[in-house]
Amino acid sequence: MYISLTDLFKIGIGPSSSHTVGPMRAARRFLMELPDGMLSQIARVRVELFGSLAHTGKGHGTDVAIQLGFCGELPDEVDTASIPARVATIAREHSISLLGQQPVRFQPLLDIRYNLKDLLPLHSNAMTFRAYSDNAAEPVAERTLYSIGGGFIVDEDEAFVGSPRGGEATVPYPFASMAELLLHGKRERLPLMDLLRANEHALRGTAATTSFLDRVIDTFFTCIDRGIVTRGELPGGLNVKRRAPDIHHQLTVERGQRRIAPHKVLDWVSVYAIAVNEENAAGGRVVTAPTNGAAGVVPAVLRYARDFCDVEPEGLHDFLLVASAVGALCKMNASISGAEVGCQGEVGSAAAMAAAGLAAAFGASNEQIENAAEIALEHHLGMTCDPIGGLVQIPCIERNAMGAVKAISATSLAMRGDGTHRISLDQAIDTMRRTGADMQAKYKETSQGGLALAQVEC
Repeated sequence: MYISLTDLFKIGIGPSSSHTVGPMRAARRFLMELPDGMLSQIARVRVELFGSLAHTGKGHGTDVAIQLGFCGELPDEVDTASIPARVATIAREHSISLLGQQPVRFQPLLDIRYNLKDLLPLHSNAMTFRAYSDNAAEPVAERTLYSIGGGFIVDEDEAFVGSPRGGEATVPYPFASMAELLLHGKRERLPLMDLLRANEHALRGTAATTSFLDRVIDTFFTCIDRGIVTRGELPGGLNVKRRAPDIHHQLTVERGQRRIAPHKVLDWVSVYAIAVNEENAAGGRVVTAPTNGAAGVVPAVLRYARDFCDVEPEGLHDFLLVASAVGALCKMNASISGAEVGCQGEVGSAAAMAAAGLAAAFGASNEQIENAAEIALEHHLGMTCDPIGGLVQIPCIERNAMGAVKAISATSLAMRGDGTHRISLDQAIDTMRRTGADMQAKYKETSQGGLALAQVEC
């Protein structure tokens, strides 16, 4: 199973890849894969949410995402400006149009159930969809789907055969560990980005790969640009003020001063990350990198590479190719889901991706690239996912800024050495998996522990 660029970097909407992007895709998939002719027989649909989806689904917009998915929308195509009005209409009229074709009765407060008691065995983020014919007590169709992080969706059968690792594909340089990828590089005498570029070209061709990379970069930077000018408060009830515009204004003014402390370049990195995650928290257009909750780290470091280090477009492509491989390894061999392993799997994985990508863009050796990723991940191990009020705001937004800064520091440290180090990236990823398994559920995106208890009134 191979996780490619297009698997890992998904263009969608905020605030959460596992709680928004995934459920939207799941609701649509449930209806799209009904037997032929069954859609016209349906008079009502319901969904039951479990685990983290139940505990923090309202704060993460899961209810809204599922309604949009029932309507047939996709995260990368939905008109974000139209969402509030559409959801209000559904609630007012007690009706929803399945896939835009079949109007049925639907009351969000009754037909979306938050099961705070039960957990399904395969993953915390479980959804059971049920469809009913007119006046029927038993469903005519029922299916459980799991949102396993980064917008990935599986059912029970797929989870057992391992589809979370990606789609079936044949590539010239397959790998299931960084050790294997480094071995390919040694044998072929090629840098990691050339190996990964060859894999992507084998999957979809040169033009399509380049086009996708450019689209991701454009979405990253458009999100930053939107975030640094949009003022106001974030939705959800915490009354969190958007800070990116004010910080950006201060930095812009300071650019004209003669003496600026060298560390202030990191303030630019931080504001880029904050801008993205404020957009994410507001339901804007973002890219899973590898998740929405960690969506600010990679674009912030990528923007730093372009604006402050004069990295050319091809170097930005190298950045994303290598970053995607590190993210794929985190997903394959541990998890990128905060509901499964805590924030180490989200911001930690994102920092490792960004560190490796930056090192590649700077022309580091394969061993230095691996070392950069390992350093960044190692110093996020054990980080919990404990959002206040179930919202992807506090501490999530600042954590992205800190993750971006750590990624740059990790790259700098790695490139001061020759790539030799004691702990490998593969070992750090396995440690993340084991640490996540040991972590109590209250620290894994349920808002029942950690900082989430700092303001229990929320």
